[in-house]
Amino acid sequence: MSRRRPLGPEEEALWDAVARTAKPMHGPVFKPESNAPRLPAVPKTPAEPRIAPFRLGEKPGTPRPTPAPPTALQMDAKAFGKLTRGKLAPEARIDLHGMTLAEAHPELIRFILNAYGKGLRLVLVITGKGKPGLDTSVMPRRTGVLRQQMPHWLRQQPLASVILQVTEAHLRHGGHGAFYVYLRRSR
Repeated sequence: MSRRRPLGPEEEALWDAVARTAKPMHGPVFKPESNAPRLPAVPKTPAEPRIAPFRLGEKPGTPRPTPAPPTALQMDAKAFGKLTRGKLAPEARIDLHGMTLAEAHPELIRFILNAYGKGLRLVLVITGKGKPGLDTSVMPRRTGVLRQQMPHWLRQQPLASVILQVTEAHLRHGGHGAFYVYLRRSR
């Protein structure tokens, strides 16, 4: 008791076109004989995108900036390995928690230059991770402003000339909320 209906000529042609593209998993290929004419294969051309790729907020036609290369290792690789594993103890530390940007920037400059003048090599700068929470204001506020701003300050003068390497601190020294600053040898 079969409920199949016979295929019409258009349906048979369509089925044959699909069967030609199928690849057998294993075993011989079974091709039913058909009296229906074969349809010519239509070559597919990839559709061109209607609009050029872009990023959100990017103006059309502006060239994309190339990402900055990762900072090269400036210090001894063995010492850097110890540093990232938390095996080197910082010789001095400064905690910038609770300070505004206007208060923290001059304090950081004073601290780094004093440490360099004393001949210290490794200092710890604690910025904190920032306060996560609901932002109910009309203008969005960034969290962790000191953490975001501190690497920029360290790349500017007068600090750039005395700093050899900056890296995130090991978990035992503050993790994501602190940075190791490895200073050059004072002359």
